[in-house]
Amino acid sequence: MHNLRRFFESFRVRVTLALILAIFLMGVASDIAVQRIALRAQFEQLRENLMTTASAIASSVDADEIASIPMDRSGVETPAFRALFDRFLRLKQENPLIGFVYVLKPAENPLEWQFVVDADPYLAYRKGVTAYPGDRYDVTRFPEISEALRGPVAEKKVQPDDWGTMLSGYAPVRDKSGKAVAVVGVDTLASDISRMQKKIHASVLLAFVAGLAIFLPLGIWFSTRLTASLRTLSDGIRRVSGGDLSYRITVTGHDEISELSRSFNQMAADLAHAYQKNQDYFYGIIRTLVMIVEARDPYTRGHSERVSEFAVEIAKRLGFSPERLEMLKQTAILHDIGKLGIHEAILSKKEKLTEAEWELLRNHPMIGEDILKPVLLGPEMLAAVRGHHERHDGNGYPDKLAGEDIHVFARILSVADAYDAMTSKRLYRQVLSQESAVAELRKHSGTQFDPQIVDIFIAILKERKSAAS
Repeated sequence: MHNLRRFFESFRVRVTLALILAIFLMGVASDIAVQRIALRAQFEQLRENLMTTASAIASSVDADEIASIPMDRSGVETPAFRALFDRFLRLKQENPLIGFVYVLKPAENPLEWQFVVDADPYLAYRKGVTAYPGDRYDVTRFPEISEALRGPVAEKKVQPDDWGTMLSGYAPVRDKSGKAVAVVGVDTLASDISRMQKKIHASVLLAFVAGLAIFLPLGIWFSTRLTASLRTLSDGIRRVSGGDLSYRITVTGHDEISELSRSFNQMAADLAHAYQKNQDYFYGIIRTLVMIVEARDPYTRGHSERVSEFAVEIAKRLGFSPERLEMLKQTAILHDIGKLGIHEAILSKKEKLTEAEWELLRNHPMIGEDILKPVLLGPEMLAAVRGHHERHDGNGYPDKLAGEDIHVFARILSVADAYDAMTSKRLYRQVLSQESAVAELRKHSGTQFDPQIVDIFIAILKERKSAAS
């Protein structure tokens, strides 16, 4: 007993045990921090997605259609109600994010709103609807509904109501004058978020108990390797917490720290996989929004796909890697997403735009950047979306960049975008022939367009023409 007491009073043993406990606690803390960061990021992405989805749906809802629905139970028999109801059900079937989708508008009492359409996908086949036109809804616990008259908004926390525990996003429905007359609401059930939080807490507790049982018996043997392993693990935690999800720790040996390092590598791999899945999911949503943009103008349908094809062909000649080719392809698909924020009357106007209308239209690259930032796209993709209307001579918009200060993605998109616009039928002019479009590219090479990219693209068109003949 005396010898055992002297052993535990040894400075070496005390330091060893203290360091073991410190590294373990830091590992647990970092695990909690990284997972909470990931959970918080996922929650914020969910809020942004709800706002984006609500905005997309609201942009497709006609204010006159809403106004034509009587605010009583007879409203469900109107063609306008049935059209909206059926459309909302299809949206639910196509988008698993949507739990409930509905339209509310203000009543005389500002604390009470009225249902216009409520398509409840969970009960639709049993009861048809869960709230009739004109039914009142108390919004005192949900101030975001009233705020949505000013613009898209999402609730900041999960909270229950009569339909369940949900997270909701809202967006205004505007009439032709731009006045908000109603609000589209999109709810998603939040039970998955609660389950994820409980799972994280349980896994942390389990890791803590298991770690104490494993680390303490091997403390003395581990002490000589502790400092180096601690430094390596801490560096890995900093790298992953800083966003480098591809970073991995080199693991040698089979002790507890090595196991922790392998767990860290697995955690980083899981986070990277989850991040990629989120990217793919949100990219799919944004592509859907691009289709909505192009559907608003039949003359631009397929424009983004064609621009993407041209852009990738140019980039291949410039020697882009497969990874950058894929990045450019995705960027080209999304480059006009900012037109979601431009009024349809401007996009479809046949007459010459006024200067004020041009100013609004010139905002679409910046609107596109703002839409895509929450999706966590890389800086190159955001720079290309923002800069695809910059000019080689510095007279473009929005930042008046010139020459190689314009990102190469944006310079490629500028040429591909202009060519497709010239060779596609538009409301304000007829289609140009390939020869005329090429002549325009040559004419503006060095002023509007990068000369090298113009030469490469014209060579591609010539090769295509020769192959076709």
